[in-house]
Amino acid sequence: MKNTSTFSKIFAVLSLISAAIWVGSYLSRLFLVYQLFEGPDLIVKGFINNNNVTGILFSILPSIVVHFVSFIVMLISTVIFYLTSKISLRFNGWLFIILIAILITAPFEIYLMSIDYKVIMMINSGSFDSNTIIILLRDRIKDLSSYSIVAILTYLSFYYFIVFKPLTKKD
Repeated sequence: MKNTSTFSKIFAVLSLISAAIWVGSYLSRLFLVYQLFEGPDLIVKGFINNNNVTGILFSILPSIVVHFVSFIVMLISTVIFYLTSKISLRFNGWLFIILIAILITAPFEIYLMSIDYKVIMMINSGSFDSNTIIILLRDRIKDLSSYSIVAILTYLSFYYFIVFKPLTKKD
């Protein structure tokens, strides 16, 4: 990392910051959406009715948008960092693990982001059917149920890899 350019280091910092924002927004989004449902059957809680569901959905929207945008920024800045840094994956196992984890989780995240995109567009349209959005949010939870926890733990482990740099070979 000593021989990397300033341009590459900027994208490394962008990648770290956007990953931190992504994990935080992912957690807040999960907590907010899970508060809409109860039980393993994901039945809408009793206090949610037609009068307040619009306000609830508008209050959840910022966490969904931040989650959506920060993942895109993190993915792009990580790829640009790797391409501009010219760090050898052969000698830096920690970076190899990070890149493989991002590549493995990206298709799942993109699939879930397609659902988020539908929700964002429906809420931003102004006139939307709240039942359709609730169904989309429920389907997002059911589709890849435990994936969210695995993704969060995986991305949190990146900070360990970056700080301690295990599997680094000397020339």
